[in-house]
Amino acid sequence: MKPYPTLGILYISAYLKSMGFSVGIFDSTFRSRQEFEVYIDEHRPPIVGIYVNLMTKLAALALIRYCKSKGCIVIVGGPEIPYYGEEFIDHGADIGVIGEGELTLGEIIPHILKYGARRMSHIAGIIYREDDGAAVRTHERPLVPDLDVLPDPDRGAIDIHRYVNTWRTAHGKGSISLICSRGCPFTCTWCSRSVFGDTHRRRSVKRVVDEIEVLIATYKPDMLWFADDVFTINHRWFNDFYEEMKHRSLRIPFECISRADRLNEDILRKMSELGSFRIWYGSESGSQRILDAMQRRVKVDQIRNITSIAQKFGIEAGLFVMLGYPGEEIEDIDETINHLKVTNPDTYLTTVAYPIKGTTLYDEVADKLIADKKWSSITDRDIKIKGRHSERFYWFATRHLVNEVRFHKMTRNGALGVPSVISSFAKSKVARLGMRLTRNART
Repeated sequence: MKPYPTLGILYISAYLKSMGFSVGIFDSTFRSRQEFEVYIDEHRPPIVGIYVNLMTKLAALALIRYCKSKGCIVIVGGPEIPYYGEEFIDHGADIGVIGEGELTLGEIIPHILKYGARRMSHIAGIIYREDDGAAVRTHERPLVPDLDVLPDPDRGAIDIHRYVNTWRTAHGKGSISLICSRGCPFTCTWCSRSVFGDTHRRRSVKRVVDEIEVLIATYKPDMLWFADDVFTINHRWFNDFYEEMKHRSLRIPFECISRADRLNEDILRKMSELGSFRIWYGSESGSQRILDAMQRRVKVDQIRNITSIAQKFGIEAGLFVMLGYPGEEIEDIDETINHLKVTNPDTYLTTVAYPIKGTTLYDEVADKLIADKKWSSITDRDIKIKGRHSERFYWFATRHLVNEVRFHKMTRNGALGVPSVISSFAKSKVARLGMRLTRNART
């Protein structure tokens, strides 16, 4: 119950409206597939754009089929399209947008209205099928160099108040999201940058703070979520942002994502003054060997140091932890568990590594990938890596890690003898035994 709207669609809507197009948004967060079908039946839009990511792929394929059955031209966009564009065309989509969508759609729509979904080889950044059946990829479209030319997201087109109230009902605080930048220049091997690229572009401080003022006045949120990949990547920008927020006497609780190597005591102090209550950043592993294999460009000690400084300023530290990276062994998992005990983050999230097409990790294990179902019924998360520990092993490993860290934290806080402490200890040991029993079972 922590929903946020997809800012990408709201940015595209605002841009197209600024060009004079009529745009409607079907926000699926609080609605059913049946409601979508009724919406299509009632409005009969000539063009339907569908945002697709790894988690929504299977649902999106069903929406594509329905829209095509009603005679709509379907355009798909999102991080899946650069690497699976042909497959989406094969499964009914007319056009795939590769990369950022605003400028591309601004060209596609007038062309479709005049000529239909064909003869589009002059439009950069798309994939489509010509009359002869051949899939055509056009030349690459440059990224938008100045993000300030784009209007603010079209939040008025959907019920943002429902998002804020859902947060407030479930968690006591209403939240709303915004983004200050696009792109990430770092080299983490498992991370996809297929939409915004591996460069970094920022909106101006004035535009961002103007937007914050509008959000506070219009929706009255209790907190903000900065959805940037690395919020504090540019220290000069952040310091200007800090000064502008102070100048306008703006302070509101917020959380964000950053990196340990892009944080320091001065930045954290200023974040605390502006209202930051939680920072998320990647720890991934407590094994430096695995961090280096991931090309994380960060040291274990940096993560521990920054966590301590953040907590000193009253900012919670949330860590991302990844198990199952190629080459990881039980000893590396033990180092990760010890790292979490020593670092003592306020919270952390775990995942098991999986190869996303287009990433360095995917390329490194491409000859070991096993997909035992057809493309239209699986996502990249379902692809197995030959020779890696079994799914059952990582089921045990995750439960061992969680319970071992919980047991350590509770005993350090003096909770000896409490039933939950005994339960965590027992679960940790059982899961550890499960790891040993399944360590030789490989995919």
